[in-house]
Amino acid sequence: MRKLALFLLMAGLTLPVLAASNTYKNVSVVDVNCSQKVAANPDAHTRECMLMCEKSGFGIWTADHHFLKFDKEGNAQISQAIKTSQKKDHLRVDVTGEVQGDVLQVKSIKLL
Repeated sequence: MRKLALFLLMAGLTLPVLAASNTYKNVSVVDVNCSQKVAANPDAHTRECMLMCEKSGFGIWTADHHFLKFDKEGNAQISQAIKTSQKKDHLRVDVTGEVQGDVLQVKSIKLL
C-alpha cells in the first residue's frame, strides 16, 4: 500500500510538468508592436519591420488565433535568428515552451 501511495504521489508531481509543455510547429513569428495589425496575414509581415519593432518583443499566432508573447530568453534567441536570416517575410518558427497566461516561456526555438 505504501508503494502504491508513493507511486501515485510521484506520478502526480510529474504530470503537471508533462502537461505544461507545448510545441508549436511552423507558426508565424511577429513583433508584439505589430501583432494585432498583421493578425489576418502574419506571413506578410516583413523582417525589416520586425527589426525596427524589436524592442517590443516577439511572439507567435497559434492555430486557434491566440497571440503568445515570448519571454525574455525567447526574445533574445529569435531576435538573433531574425537578424541573421536572409528571408524578407514569411518568417516561421518551431517553438516549444510553457504557456503562462499570454506568455510562452521558451524552451527551444528554431527559425525555419
